Amino acid sequence: MKPIHILCLSLMLAAGSVNSTLKAQSESNCFLHTVTKGQSLYSIANTYHVSIEDIVRMNPGSDKQIRIGQTLRIPQKSNRPEQEDTTFHTIQAGETLYQLTVKYNISAQAICDANPGLSASNFRIGQVVCIPPRQADAAPQAETEPVPATSAVEQHEWKEMHKVERRETIFSICQQYGITQDDLIALNPELKNGKLKRGTFIFIPYSQQEKTATQNTAAQPAPTNEELFSQSKPAGQKLNVIRAAVMLPFTISEHGSMKENPRMVEYYEGFLLAADSLKRQGISLDLYAYDTQGSKSVMSGLLKRPEMKRMDIIFGPATPANIPLASGFARDNNIRLVIPFEPKVGQVFNTPEIYQINTPQSYLYPEVYEHFLRKFSTYNVVFLDPANGDKEKADFITGLKNELRDNHVTFKQIQLGSTIEADKVIACMDTTRANIFIPTSGRGSALTKLLPHLTLVRREHPDFDMHLFGYPEWQTYTQEYLASFYDLDTYFYSSFYTNNLFHEAVQFTHKYRRWYSKDMANSYPKFGMLGFDTGYFFLKGLAQEGSRLEENLEKVKVTPIQTGFKFERVSNWGGFINRKVFFVHLTKDFELIKLDFE
Repeated sequence: MKPIHILCLSLMLAAGSVNSTLKAQSESNCFLHTVTKGQSLYSIANTYHVSIEDIVRMNPGSDKQIRIGQTLRIPQKSNRPEQEDTTFHTIQAGETLYQLTVKYNISAQAICDANPGLSASNFRIGQVVCIPPRQADAAPQAETEPVPATSAVEQHEWKEMHKVERRETIFSICQQYGITQDDLIALNPELKNGKLKRGTFIFIPYSQQEKTATQNTAAQPAPTNEELFSQSKPAGQKLNVIRAAVMLPFTISEHGSMKENPRMVEYYEGFLLAADSLKRQGISLDLYAYDTQGSKSVMSGLLKRPEMKRMDIIFGPATPANIPLASGFARDNNIRLVIPFEPKVGQVFNTPEIYQINTPQSYLYPEVYEHFLRKFSTYNVVFLDPANGDKEKADFITGLKNELRDNHVTFKQIQLGSTIEADKVIACMDTTRANIFIPTSGRGSALTKLLPHLTLVRREHPDFDMHLFGYPEWQTYTQEYLASFYDLDTYFYSSFYTNNLFHEAVQFTHKYRRWYSKDMANSYPKFGMLGFDTGYFFLKGLAQEGSRLEENLEKVKVTPIQTGFKFERVSNWGGFINRKVFFVHLTKDFELIKLDFE
């Protein structure tokens, strides 16, 4: 077993609703995009390399609101010079991957490479596909008159497509069709190396006699999506030794001197515990740690080190200014990049190698709404405003109200002041069913004003079915409000949570204290646990699935201590955002239950 090597440097994301049949793109300078869960104008603009203003200009009113299922017209031209040759195509009814290769005169392999999230199963009407610029030697060019809307392959330059069978060679195929090797290779430049891959399709040119006699030969049926995706998928590769780099600001500049960054150090300490656990399972790692110091120049220098291009995965960076450098490097070298902390990573929308752990609000809130409706759609929903008008969760509340209206769930809203108003609470309740109260602010100051009203009603009417629903930060308020939370049968949502009595959490805490002779900082979240969870999930996933990790993320089964993982691609050519959300339930029976949603 290869030992773990640790190299430490320094100290260590409108046009109306979607029709049942998507209409064809009516203008050559735009295409159609269907809004999916979690998308905002920001994410859509980043996905297609256009500005929000461009989208609003083509879709009046979209700056006020966009909804899931809505169709937007997106300008085809990119604002970014490096993307000017990229085309985006909305799949039409009955369209196939083969037809795209003909339309854009590009290989199926090139389309699949540019759309790693695309597959035969999700190649369907309404999906948008990124069509990369055509390489000079990727396919034959017509040497005659103007190329029509399709491609050169429709101008009688080839007579059929041949599926390569076992033991066939270039020579045997040329003999079979009576053609020269030069003609075959001219039509299929990828054969210059003399190698054939079983199951792939190649163009067969007309023989000299056929060209002279201008004969037409009926072509074989076009290859199916399943066949083309299968032949374009790279072979899986097992990783015997996983090479991983952690690139974080372990030190930061403070008052002219470099000082230790405790949160980043704690994250790395938890990461090392994950590496140790995996090593004990027989997994071999080469682990490197680099101190970026939060500096772009330092980061740039580290990325030039020769070993960096050999990494299978990189964890970091933490500084927003360093993310463009790291994401560009990951994209250019096809290296996975796990960004643990930053909630706003524009590069995730067009860099397939990125995994964003910290869920942005535009993706987090729709997950919460979906689970809320699943759990509480039959409840009497009451929103609570503090008397001072504190509506710090206005965006969340507005979105939830829209979802309730769309699903025909009625709700009420009341304002409560500093004087106890039990009658006001009772008046808005439904005594024949469960009632759930949602403060419009998650601050402790708001709870101080709102909880006494609810607590009094609970104590005077213990038969009333009352519940409280709130926010992730409530898990840090347990000392002040824990009794009230239990009393009001409280729920709150979160992407990360740990029960200190949870067996795995207890074991981890003891091991952390034993290794480092200290306790983790009482932060939200705990960075040591975050380091363990991210390290364990990805390193185990690579050991288990190898180069096919992205295709088999759902097969990576781990028991996280604090952070849950549910990764989904943001587009066929983009990266992954973590969409995992669970509800924590503090029951009247003083039980603490984490509700997991699949």
